[in-house]
Amino acid sequence: MGFTIAIAGATGSVGREMLEILAERGFPADTIVPLASRRSIGQEVTYGDKTLKVQALENYDFTDCDICLMSAGGNVSKEWSPKIAAKGCVVIDNSSAWRYDSDVPLIVPEVNADAIEGFTKKNIIANPNCSTAQLVVALKPLHDHATVKRIVVATYQSVSGAGKDGMDELFSQTRAVFVSDQVENKKFTKRIAFNVIPHIDVFMEDGYTKEEWKVLAETKKILDPKIKVTCTAVRVPVFIGHSEAVNIEFENPITADEAREILREAPGCLVVDKPEDGGYTTPYESAGEDATYISRIREDATVENGLNIWVVSDNLRKGAALNAVQIAEVLVNRGLIAPKKQAA
Repeated sequence: MGFTIAIAGATGSVGREMLEILAERGFPADTIVPLASRRSIGQEVTYGDKTLKVQALENYDFTDCDICLMSAGGNVSKEWSPKIAAKGCVVIDNSSAWRYDSDVPLIVPEVNADAIEGFTKKNIIANPNCSTAQLVVALKPLHDHATVKRIVVATYQSVSGAGKDGMDELFSQTRAVFVSDQVENKKFTKRIAFNVIPHIDVFMEDGYTKEEWKVLAETKKILDPKIKVTCTAVRVPVFIGHSEAVNIEFENPITADEAREILREAPGCLVVDKPEDGGYTTPYESAGEDATYISRIREDATVENGLNIWVVSDNLRKGAALNAVQIAEVLVNRGLIAPKKQAA
């Protein structure tokens, strides 16, 4: 008998992506339960060739549920994840609510799958920030080979990272520009159409934004606390796909050719790197794909043992929904959970 999987936030962009990926990958689920707020009761979502009706999160009894993929936002997760976990249902949370809790593992399966066993402390597993997920997938094999000392990251993050409202704003502003209508800013602090905004999330006391701090804190927790990280996070007028320009300083020597070969063999990575027109990946090509693409691999002559790389991934998939499903697969494949209905 298969598992019972709940999707909290099933009507959102990431929730719908989770449903699609569960079906695509043939996850061993007998029952899929889409959940959302009361106002979404009765809405329909698609799972494979099935159409499912959304139920209210607050009315659902998780007693027989095995895994809840939580993508309903931080405030909802803070309230509901402990309640769901107390019912014996493992919560895989996509928000930032639990990422920095020492009793909650923060998992990217290609990078630190072994840390998942710590989930039993709270029955909650955290999914990293979308920018962090693709970054550590690319860094892990290089770190194993030459030990990453310091990284400088500039992100180019698509509007889908801000949800449906962000995507709608880019569309409406772009249309307004072409028809000479007034451009209105609602979701973003400045116009996003034909512009870039060096501001994601709230500002902190040190002048960095919360998004930039997340990349720092999560990279250290997932990969290595000794790595020094600095980041500038930028919102760009792209619908889907985050890009990152990453400068890496290593403890030990590593060449660009060595890095290429290492990354070609690394799980989750796909190297597209030719020094010619079009010999690299852009966010447009990454949309709908599972891989973390790495291009523009070259040595940095300004520091000892330095490399520059360009990292691109679909933020709705590897940055959110796919990673959550992969975490669930690790739980199942390692025998860390069993279906409640079968065990009963």
